[in-house]
Amino acid sequence: MIHSPADLVLTRRGLRVLGRYLPCSIGRGGIRRDKREGDGATPVGEHRITGMFYRPDRLAAPQPWAEPILPGDLWSDASGDPAYNSHVRAPYPASHEVLRRADPLYDIVLVTDWNEGGSPGAGSAIFLHQRRRPGYPTEGCVAFARPDLIWLAHHVPYGARLIVRR
Repeated sequence: MIHSPADLVLTRRGLRVLGRYLPCSIGRGGIRRDKREGDGATPVGEHRITGMFYRPDRLAAPQPWAEPILPGDLWSDASGDPAYNSHVRAPYPASHEVLRRADPLYDIVLVTDWNEGGSPGAGSAIFLHQRRRPGYPTEGCVAFARPDLIWLAHHVPYGARLIVRR
């Protein structure tokens, strides 16, 4: 496989991007080909960065294409719901994640195209975001120390490939 310099490649050492390695955490379920909702796994594949959200009350927009996270912004994780695996707004009766969190984990969120069509049960909300602490697993996302995430958000182009292998 030929990699573009802008590709984000997940390796045992971390995420390789633009000649740097950024230490990161992955899902508690490891890396899996058969990703399912709630399994905590980071999905294998070539994914694209298709969006970015940021907290405008905590930092400036990292890219012109980044969208502010506002009160009431949510992400549907309700398998079978028509809006499954997409950005929704409160009030939203189905199961969802709150994007505007009290903690800093979602101050910057890079959205991937994993299960973009919303196939029921195939997993949702596979993001790149801030980690809790080194070595602490995610629910399937890829997570970074805040300074590394900020650097990444300023340098990753829209549509960049995130390559995840076992």
